[in-house]
Amino acid sequence: MSEILKVSSKSNPNSVAGALAGVVRGEGHVEIQVVGAGALNQAVKAVAIARSYVAASGMDLSCRPTFADIEIDGEGRTAIRLLVEECSPQPAGAAVGHKGSTVAEALPST
Repeated sequence: MSEILKVSSKSNPNSVAGALAGVVRGEGHVEIQVVGAGALNQAVKAVAIARSYVAASGMDLSCRPTFADIEIDGEGRTAIRLLVEECSPQPAGAAVGHKGSTVAEALPST
């Protein structure tokens, strides 16, 4: 089972990014678990920051969201889990994921 980092709306994205990058460097993947929109926001920012942390070593990250049923204080809740994995780096100048890109730039031309 992979390590699960639990992120809250009060989590510092830079700190989470550092932990995330460290686990991915060591294990190749990590799961982030969140409950609520604020926590998801912090987690996504952390993934974006972590991409820059691992880029120097020629690594890039991909992120796959899933739902998970969890229990908090005896109450059933639905969490979002982000599976963050090492992936091949995007070629320089790729439209997807870069500032200023549009959906049209990411679509193949016909």
